[in-house]
Amino acid sequence: TSEGHMQFGAHESIAGGVFTAIERGHRATCDTIQMFNKSNNQWKAKKLTTEEIDLFFARIEETGVTAAVSHSSYLINIASPDEALAEKSYASLKEEMERCRTLRIPALVLHPGSHVGSGEEIGMQRVALSINRLFDELPDNTVTLLLETTAGQGSNLGCTFEQLAYMIDRVDNKAQIGVCLDTCHIFAAGYPIVEPADYRKTMKQFDEVIGWERLKVIHANDSLKELGSRRDRHEHIGRGHIGLKGFGNFINDRRLKKIPMIIETPKGDDLTEDIENLKVLRGLVKKK
Repeated sequence: TSEGHMQFGAHESIAGGVFTAIERGHRATCDTIQMFNKSNNQWKAKKLTTEEIDLFFARIEETGVTAAVSHSSYLINIASPDEALAEKSYASLKEEMERCRTLRIPALVLHPGSHVGSGEEIGMQRVALSINRLFDELPDNTVTLLLETTAGQGSNLGCTFEQLAYMIDRVDNKAQIGVCLDTCHIFAAGYPIVEPADYRKTMKQFDEVIGWERLKVIHANDSLKELGSRRDRHEHIGRGHIGLKGFGNFINDRRLKKIPMIIETPKGDDLTEDIENLKVLRGLVKKK
């Protein structure tokens, strides 16, 4: 990996087949990528063909770009008090876990969901019950499920480390549950990370409440909105309120060396923004 340091990458589109995400990642100078494993805004998933799966592995082999993680569909809400939606969400999540296994993607990122007025605790209990059922029904599972830190918009769960810990504590299969930390989201949720002392304090809190060993992926996104805004608006690296200083804290934290860092910043089809953002991130690595 670059500079013997962390692996940098971006979320890449699967338009044209899952293998195209690897091709885009290669063009965008990624070491590794995040991708959807099905269309992210519809429930139905097209079955993965043998040809598509073979091409996916072939592209990884040819380019050296890996798929660190998949992101689940935005429609999924396993915290929903609406039984039909919760059940539909569960079935979709299970299918995505199976697709990750087929593609040998080691982890799947999930937004914990929204309690939609039913209350935080009830929502979080629903999430844990659903995840326990998931692992029960997937005995040969190889995929780690990662709950993503959220910005705390509306009734979204997971905007405090305590909420994430509450859900994780209630999951029986501790070996396959983890966390994806989104820099923009924790900042929007009120965790300061710009000044080195603040960063250290925030990460100490993460360790004490959730535990370092749970952190598997970082979403590196600058924040268009200020600290504690509770607004989830991604900005290009260094151009938002987190700034280069904030990202330098993460990138030069030796404890994070093995954690892939994935950008989810705005971009066009030619991927120039990805190339630029990744260059900015890599430029923050302090030379030994």
